[in-house]
Amino acid sequence: MTLTAKILDTHEAARFNMIEQQIRTWEVLDPVVLALLDKVPRENFVEKSQQGLAFADVELPIGQGQTMLSPKLEGRILQALSVKKTDKVLLVGTGSGYLTALLATLASHVHAVEIHPELSKIAKKRLQQQNIHNVTLYVGDAANGFASAAPYDVIVFTGSLPLHPSAAEKMLNPGGRMFAVVGEMPIMQATLTQRMSEGACRKETLFETCLPPLVNAPQATKFEF
Repeated sequence: MTLTAKILDTHEAARFNMIEQQIRTWEVLDPVVLALLDKVPRENFVEKSQQGLAFADVELPIGQGQTMLSPKLEGRILQALSVKKTDKVLLVGTGSGYLTALLATLASHVHAVEIHPELSKIAKKRLQQQNIHNVTLYVGDAANGFASAAPYDVIVFTGSLPLHPSAAEKMLNPGGRMFAVVGEMPIMQATLTQRMSEGACRKETLFETCLPPLVNAPQATKFEF
């Protein structure tokens, strides 16, 4: 067996273990999501020196003080959103490009906004290498949503927010879904918001988790006495 074949075999085993031991056990059972996580090579969205950790149950550092979401959280996000081939997606925080790739494989188009130019540049290269082209990458601040390409069917925030993202909520089409982790340490909740009509939304708490804060996330007003 060649060295390349051995590496591929090692990655396949690690991917299988990631899905069976981390993701399934965290109540991700949607066969579409599980097949997607098996299909898109997570190891190709990290530095070569990190490939041994690509499938670990950790938030992997990706530079600029940012981290890659853990595999089980990515699985829960995808399962909650039920992304369809007709969906237009906004991803706030392009990061490594991996979640962008997962969403793009499911959706019609992904608009991914990253505040760090270097991360966006690296993600662009990785997405091109995987022949994923239904993505538009932007460098900018989308902590309050991204009006330039609105409205959307799906919105995903990859960093936590102390407040519910009401401004972004208004950028959803009727029937649209938004995932956001809301709160401050040590209590944060993963939430799913669905826009039922122009004037009505339904909010649901999915589970408790903790994420690093989104850069420039709107802050709650602090009262001083």
